[in-house]
Formats: sequence, structure tokens, C-alpha cells
Amino acid sequence: MPTYSNHKNEYRPFRKGEQLPVVSVALDSVRAYQFEIQFFGLPASLASSQKDLTLAAKKVSPIGYSVEDIPVHRVNDTVYYPGRPQFESLNVEFDNLYLRSTSKTLWEWFKSIYDPISGDMTKLAAPGTPGNRTFKANKLRVIELDNTRNPHAAFELYGVYPKSVQFSEKNYSTNEFATISVDFRFDFMDHFSL
Repeated sequence: MPTYSNHKNEYRPFRKGEQLPVVSVALDSVRAYQFEIQFFGLPASLASSQKDLTLAAKKVSPIGYSVEDIPVHRVNDTVYYPGRPQFESLNVEFDNLYLRSTSKTLWEWFKSIYDPISGDMTKLAAPGTPGNRTFKANKLRVIELDNTRNPHAAFELYGVYPKSVQFSEKNYSTNEFATISVDFRFDFMDHFSL
């Protein structure tokens, strides 16, 4: 039976009497539960002084986008061309484990989009700088980890802002930790190996 040798980086058959080769972990699948989430360049208007933030997330929704079809009809034929790309919103469920700065930073960020007390929308960075909106983070990065907990690949989402925030249900009969669920909208995305 052929095995993948970690030493020679090649396939070779195992023969009777030989020492077993070390099987490489390079062929292992990336596990869905091994990831980290980072934010870079958070808006300066946040009450927290953190510009970059790494948070423990419980769950991240599928990341992706689609391209609309442009049908072109000619007599009895229909041909399709790629049209406008559409990015899905991203839902992240954070554990709210007594991390006051986590829930505070997320809530302050959401309030920079729409402040429910004052009614302000997308506050400006400073007086006299029209059009300089501060509600978007530079990027959000989801890092996939391999079976040795080393970074394997990453998704980067650019121009990110929170679209909705939901705090978990308060229920005396459950034994679950409280969570914060945030929907993020983004402008562009990329996926690459590390």
C-alpha cells in the first residue's frame, strides 16, 4: 500500500521488513473548528484604543460570493455571461466570556454605524473632513489552522462594518455561555495559503 513519506516528500510502497515511513500530515484535511479571527484598522472613533483586535469566535458562517448571470437570447439559443459580483454578509458568533472590552468594542463599533441614542449615522472622522467615513475596518482576517495549530490559509475581507448585532437569549434553564452574534458586510474578499 503506498504511503506518503514525510522525509522524502514522495509516495513509495511499503515492503516487508522495512521500517515504516513517517506518514506526512500534509495530506490531512483542514478542520472546521480550528480558526482565529482578526480585525485590522478598526475605526478611530471607537471608545476603545484598540486598532487591531484578535477575538475568539465560536462560529463563522460560510464565506463566499457569487456572480449574477447575464442571459443573452438569440432565436432558440441562450448564452450566459458573468455579471455583477455579489458578496454575502458574514455572520460571526463570539463567546462573551467576561471580556468586557470585546463586547464594548463590538457595541461601540456598531454605534459608529448608527447610534440608537443620538440617531447619528456613520460619524465623520474629524470636523472639516467631509466624506472621510470612519465606520469601516480596513480588513477582517479568518485564519485557518492545520492539525499542528499553525496557520494554513486565510480569508481576508476588506472594507468591513457590522450590519447587525444580537446578544444571546437569556434563559435560566440553559447551561450555555452568553454569545454575541454580529453580521458583517464587506466590499471585497481574498483567499490565500500562508
